[in-house]
Amino acid sequence: MENQSSRERKKISRRGMLPLLGSGLLIPFLGFGKTADFVEASTTEEEEFKILLKPDGTTVKVKVSALKNSKVVKKNVSNSSFLNWLDKKL
Repeated sequence: MENQSSRERKKISRRGMLPLLGSGLLIPFLGFGKTADFVEASTTEEEEFKILLKPDGTTVKVKVSALKNSKVVKKNVSNSSFLNWLDKKL
């Protein structure tokens, strides 16, 4: 008799699975992600980025420190020369 009653207790029905699935879907909302303190600590002045334009028209993220150490080739660029640099026809 003990054998039958232990089998009945171990059976899991579909209704018994619904609370388990529902609680499993709530796990991402508990807040195990990054905290604001961690994000602020990782963004220092050396790790700041600027978005620049490449000649093919795509954008690139570049570190600010790399920009400070770079050499300026041409400071004032006209609109037509800029469009030629982008390979666009007038």
